[in-house]
Formats: sequence, structure tokens, C-alpha cells
Amino acid sequence: MTTEQPSGAYIEVEPGVELYYRDVGQGTPLVFVPGWTFTGEVFHHQLDHFARTHRVIALDPRSHGRSSIVWHGNDYITHAADLAKFIKALELTDVVLVGWSFGCLATWGYVQQEGLAALKAMVCIDLSPKPLSVHAGDWVEGPLDEIAGAYHTFLRSRQGHRDFIAYYADEVMVQRELTPAEMTWIVEQSLRTPTPIAAALFASGMFSNCMEAAQQVDAALPALAVIAEHWAETATAFMRSHFPNTRTAVLGGHMMFWEHPEKFNRLLEDFLATL
Repeated sequence: MTTEQPSGAYIEVEPGVELYYRDVGQGTPLVFVPGWTFTGEVFHHQLDHFARTHRVIALDPRSHGRSSIVWHGNDYITHAADLAKFIKALELTDVVLVGWSFGCLATWGYVQQEGLAALKAMVCIDLSPKPLSVHAGDWVEGPLDEIAGAYHTFLRSRQGHRDFIAYYADEVMVQRELTPAEMTWIVEQSLRTPTPIAAALFASGMFSNCMEAAQQVDAALPALAVIAEHWAETATAFMRSHFPNTRTAVLGGHMMFWEHPEKFNRLLEDFLATL
């Protein structure tokens, strides 16, 4: 069931669980899936730009933003199932899926559950298909002790959640100095997800392994990986080794599509032109 709202719409993916989304433009659908605790609002530069040539859809996943906040299904297997129901409800075909960070886990999970029939291409913004690994040279989110420390130190309270996302925004997401208003907006994006749910999603994301789905995409679909500069050497070598057909590009920090929208949009335009 789809419910129209003045600034967007809602689709019910199961009883009591609605996903909020924005849907603008016409043409080949680009479906943007945000990362951990963020909302489709982060893609406003892409909605404004690509709506001239495409149908552009940005959704808030379960327990993010304006979507239903629920205490079940807060993992990326369920997020992938929600994405599948969302795509079917809108009757989308020839979809270009664009995931950012842990949003890529939902897009790869979609492939695991539904296959490739509805897809035209895939784009992953700055995430390894296997965020944690014991193998030297793999592209990972960080050393296991650091990941465990972040989980146990920060994601136990709302203040810790606030401190974590502010630190991550400064050190990883954005390269320039953020204004106080920009930092407030980024932090408040994340805090719209309750901290216990954020912690569950953090653990689910870190322990995900989407290598098989990413290899399936690499073998059968045009694919693009946009990689942040801070780990470009390791990440590009990892991609060449495991996903030789996937195009790679390096740009900015983890949120480069927001900080450098002109450059990012040009990268995405160039990729879309090859389809």
C-alpha cells in the first residue's frame, strides 16, 4: 500500500512498517539507499541534479528518519527484504541501485534474495562487501579492537551515539571543517534512529559478508564503486583482485557525494552514460 504525503510518500512493507521516500523526475529509476542511521535527505544534491534525466527515488530504511521506528527487523537481511518489497510495490524495472556505506549491504542483500532481473546496474559508495576480515590486505572498516571499542564505548547511550557520529563526521565523512549548523544536521540525522537500534544495525553491518552477491553483480551487471581517499590504495587493490569488472573511482571522504556533489554527480553521470 502506498500513502501519499505532501513532501513524499509511504509504502507499507509489512503490517505496521512503512518506508518513507521521495520520488522525483522521469526515466530510468535511480534508487538511493542511505547508510547507517541516515536518511534519503543526504542525497538532496543527487535528487536535484538527476531528476532532470532520470526518475530519482531516495528512501528512509526501516527505523531511519521518517520511516517507522520498530524494535524488530533491524538488520541488513531485513532491510534487503524491505527494499525488495519497495521495488515490487513501485513496479520498478531496469533499476540502478545506489547504496551508500551500510546501505550497500541492503542492495547486495537484495541481489542475494531477489537476483538481478529487475536491475540495470549497481553503484556502491564506499563500503567493502565484507566489512570485517582476518585476511591481510582485505578492505575492512578497521581493526577489530577499534570496531569493538566503538560499539561498547559509544553505542550504549544517546550521548555516546552523539559523540560517535560527531567524531566520525569530522574524521572520516567530510574532509573540510564543518560549520556548526552542518554538524548539527549530520548528528541529528543519525539520532533519529534510537541508539539501541543503531547499535543493532552497527553490529549487523560489521558482521555482514556480501562477497558472493558482489561477485554476482560484478559478473553480470555494470557496477561502480566510489571509494574515499583515506583508504583508496587498499580498497582499489581489493576491488581489482575480487571484482575485476567493477569500475572504481576515488573521491573525497566517506560522504563525498554530499561534500563534493558536482564531482560525484559527474562520476555518476559518466557511469550512467555507459549503460
